[in-house]
Amino acid sequence: MDHIIRHSYTASTDGQSVEALLRSHGYSKNLINRIKLTEDGLMIRGAKVYTTFRMKAGDRLDVTFAEETSSENIVPVRMPLSILYEDEDLMVINKAANVPIHPSQGNFSNSLANGLAWYFKQKQKPFVFRAVNRLDRDTTGLLIVAKNALSSCILSDMVRNRQIHRTYLAAVSGNLSGQPEGTIDVPIARLPGSTIERVPDPVHGEAALTHYELLFYQPQTDTSLLKIHLETGRTHQIRVHMKHIGHPLYGDFLYNPDYRFLQRQSLHSWKLSFSHPVSGIPMEFTAPVPADMQQFLPDARTNACPAVTQ
Repeated sequence: MDHIIRHSYTASTDGQSVEALLRSHGYSKNLINRIKLTEDGLMIRGAKVYTTFRMKAGDRLDVTFAEETSSENIVPVRMPLSILYEDEDLMVINKAANVPIHPSQGNFSNSLANGLAWYFKQKQKPFVFRAVNRLDRDTTGLLIVAKNALSSCILSDMVRNRQIHRTYLAAVSGNLSGQPEGTIDVPIARLPGSTIERVPDPVHGEAALTHYELLFYQPQTDTSLLKIHLETGRTHQIRVHMKHIGHPLYGDFLYNPDYRFLQRQSLHSWKLSFSHPVSGIPMEFTAPVPADMQQFLPDARTNACPAVTQ
């Protein structure tokens, strides 16, 4: 069953081409090419038009296209999903630990994509997995999934333009009370000979910028709970940067295999804020601190930490 996407846009100036109007609303070249091949994909006043058509101010362009058929390479698997928000264009999911994003070797049927494939199969809707922000397998918390090609185009542009604001909670080894906030501006590159591990590399690395703020220091465990904001999204960025300044995350099998407190890296995607890709309405989401990280809050009995619970 095809899922039909329909939107309307109004030209603001005389002489604006259909393609220029679509591009101004975030349509990619590939998506525009798909719509051109859709019967009655581009209509003005009930008549089909081409992307080169020059519009008059006030002309309304009606756009219609069918969502792609589901990916045959993602096996639907029933699993619990924590969906915090969903509409026709996107989903916001609170991902659990030990859940990879994509199927891969050794993780063919236990990824988030498998669970979402099942979810959409039950709704009898096509499913193409489009994760907007990526999380490591053992990182918990918020991620955005685009539900159609248009929202995917717009949200991907928002990521590139740093218009999706991501805030993490991280429990790191050591006391950062002497420097309770700071910025780590160190490029990151793949470790030579490794397909996974990353290292600081000022010469060959890609720019990476991480801001952190100390929320609470726990002397009993010598642990600093940090609020972290990313301006870039390099692979393993937080994990590499925190190790670089001598305060690695706990439970990180690559960069600090210290499993005294938890069996995964102590990182949680806590807050996301962005504008809705179609309506433009501001949106903000918060994911509760997971059970295995609540031990790093000031009062684990009440899960209380003003900076976290506000």
